[in-house]
Amino acid sequence: MLKFILNNEDVGTSLPPGMPLLDFIRYHQQLTGTKTGCNEGDCGACTILAGELQRGKLVYRSFTSCLMPLGNAHGKHIVTIEGINMLPALNPIQQSMVDNAATQCGFCTPGFVMSLAGFCLSTQPPTTENAITAIDGNICRCTGYKSIERAAAGVATLLAQRNQEEPAQFAAEQQILPAYFAGIKERLKRLILFLNGELAPPSGTTPRFMGGGTDLYVQQPEEIQEQPLQFLFNQDILKGITREDNRCVIGAACTVSDLLASPVMQAYFPALGNYISLISSTPIRNMATIAGNFVNASPIGDLTIFFLALEATLELSDGTATRTLPLRQLYKDYKKLDKRPEEYITRCWFELPGASTSFHFEKVSKRTNLDIASVNTAICITMQENLISTVRISAGGVGPIPTLLTDTAAFLEGKAPSGAVIKVACAIAQAEITPISDARGTAVYKRLLLEQLIKAHFITLFPSLKVELLL
Repeated sequence: MLKFILNNEDVGTSLPPGMPLLDFIRYHQQLTGTKTGCNEGDCGACTILAGELQRGKLVYRSFTSCLMPLGNAHGKHIVTIEGINMLPALNPIQQSMVDNAATQCGFCTPGFVMSLAGFCLSTQPPTTENAITAIDGNICRCTGYKSIERAAAGVATLLAQRNQEEPAQFAAEQQILPAYFAGIKERLKRLILFLNGELAPPSGTTPRFMGGGTDLYVQQPEEIQEQPLQFLFNQDILKGITREDNRCVIGAACTVSDLLASPVMQAYFPALGNYISLISSTPIRNMATIAGNFVNASPIGDLTIFFLALEATLELSDGTATRTLPLRQLYKDYKKLDKRPEEYITRCWFELPGASTSFHFEKVSKRTNLDIASVNTAICITMQENLISTVRISAGGVGPIPTLLTDTAAFLEGKAPSGAVIKVACAIAQAEITPISDARGTAVYKRLLLEQLIKAHFITLFPSLKVELLL
């Protein structure tokens, strides 16, 4: 049985854990303030909050409930728009939307309000920029966004006096959110003590492993609901990002947001925030797991391209034995993996870059945010005495699998970076790729993009090459 707190009520259900949380909220709990929109995680109309205890702290994040399996609500506090109402008056977030004329038809408004409520329950500094970032997964077709941005700025001012208080406690005390939020931490502690272990599929079945579900529910919304599932998203043993000697070790169930928040990743990748901002939206980043991105095997998976350039290694388990596999060897053909059905990724690791090593990630998509790449690419390059000692360049969207440009790298190694050298490298890269024309661009366009993005890598890492490469 699944057990969690839904708004201010304790809930238990034996419904299929693969059911989208959105369906449970609307059709089984009759909480219809959460809207059904795109069912692909793009519009944000179905945004809810999920709160859980992490190392003794109560952490809330915004999720798109259309892509969240009911099973991943187990042991959490799930908050819908009804759960933040403070009738008969509006709460201050809602009032800011009204005061700034930030709503017209109103269909998208609950999602915006929930994303801003998530901002109030986060530890992000209370700036207008961060408040606007919190709503980057919400779409409005009416207002033109400026009034919503003003409303977000108004919400940021509500948090100006917050110091070291736990966000939920502060929001309750300041009457930004209902008073019951102050007691959720203790209620979750009691709930977790009551729960009996991890949610497991029926014995005798071969389960399908489920992480965040952000792509599975887009690809296979009906098929996935009745399948036996083994949920990895909730397993603490599969989380955490640590430094071990000179390696960064990342749990398979870590999300993109966990990656962004990691002190280890921040220390070694100063531009990490810029890279992560190109990956989907805040609610999707809160749900999408590292291993899920790998196993989904998309030729344009952003994190796959990121970690290919870092020469990541995977650890896989079948529940009894484990084995290791370089990420570059996981992909055998389009959507075909060197992985048995009973195996799942437990963690991955890579060598942390030294002082002479630089990293850069680039992505082009039709929309800047919340979109799939036309082409994405990453580079990891080590210099020694002004010569390229080692280099790895990964590229997505240019073949049936995520690609390492090995011939291009072999050409570059041992050479000093120059405009002429990089142009030859771009020509070699063209022989290593086999793009196709599809909804994200023609094959010719993708070839041009990869060439330009390789040049962008070197212009960013070696600014003196800018004039040569732009000629």
